[in-house]
Amino acid sequence: MDHFQIRHERKEIPDYPQRIVSLNPSVTEILYELGMEDRIVGVSAFCARPPATSKKRRVGSYGTARSEVLEELNPDLIFVVTGYQEKFYDRFSKRFNVVMLELPVTVAGIIDLVTRVGNAVSKVRGAKALARSLIRSLPDPIDSAVSGYFEIDLGGPVSFGRHSHITDALSMYGFDSIYGNENKEWLKPDDNFLFSRDPEVIIYEPKMYSKFTDKSLQKLIDGRGWNRLSAWKAGKLFVTPGPLDFFAHHGPSFIREVLPWLSSIMQSVSGTSRS
Repeated sequence: MDHFQIRHERKEIPDYPQRIVSLNPSVTEILYELGMEDRIVGVSAFCARPPATSKKRRVGSYGTARSEVLEELNPDLIFVVTGYQEKFYDRFSKRFNVVMLELPVTVAGIIDLVTRVGNAVSKVRGAKALARSLIRSLPDPIDSAVSGYFEIDLGGPVSFGRHSHITDALSMYGFDSIYGNENKEWLKPDDNFLFSRDPEVIIYEPKMYSKFTDKSLQKLIDGRGWNRLSAWKAGKLFVTPGPLDFFAHHGPSFIREVLPWLSSIMQSVSGTSRS
């Protein structure tokens, strides 16, 4: 069995799958970049990159799918990732070829995921070329560090510990997360702890597709009492751009869009500059 995938013993994964379902937005993005658009017959409700995914059949969410739709689509291959999609694998791997890839916990893991997807669909050269281009696009790391707090609205406030690609990316660019040493991937933050640490900078990611305005931000600040924090007083609270998930994904656009944005933010905060 290949090291990058988990498969049902009774079936063999085809070398050149023609009908692919991807229930992971980042895998979907990689497949498009590898030129596999015509072979994708179904995606999850959260697959939004690139915009062309809107034309694909929605078959489920992160951890569930309608079995009758999967039967109708008859995919050669279904992609999921470890962690929150393992229950899907347990449920459907006896009936379908399900490849479960390891959820990245580092920036390097995001690039490695490209190679793993490419290997699974026999797009080895294309995946290596894509991985090299992502490596070349990485902004230079920032050595200095400032205390920071990071939060995403995932239907409630969520922050991240040391087992997350988000924490790894933040630390690469000088953001020393107050939860960075927690032995977890994600966690429910405690405002009392936040106030006790009083970080120098805050990055906040609104809920995907929410209409987050300046009024929404002010409501958040007032409601949580964040106007007492040094980061807010110093104008160092930053809201991620756009209506889609930003840090909360791990596809190629994380390297190309999130890291340059983070680098720029942290250069302004730390007073460093890059030529």
